[in-house]
Amino acid sequence: MPFQPGCSRNLWFMADSFMVGGVLLLLLGISGAYLFDHRLAMGSVVAAHALVILGPTALKIGYVMRLLAERNARFAYQAKLTGCN
Repeated sequence: MPFQPGCSRNLWFMADSFMVGGVLLLLLGISGAYLFDHRLAMGSVVAAHALVILGPTALKIGYVMRLLAERNARFAYQAKLTGCN
């Protein structure tokens, strides 16, 4: 399978987006579920608790995607050094 140098950069950008989004979801969920729960309706509190679960999930998926992008970039660099296409 030929390596494309732009492919790992796109994956890296998407991974960073997932990680930032996961942290933001987690912070939004914590603030809604534990700080402002007395001001929110029951459905909003339940949704905030769901964000407490979904935020770290997105963060972990982003981290794995970042590891894959780093691995692809390392293989592309090694292939470039050895002259293999």
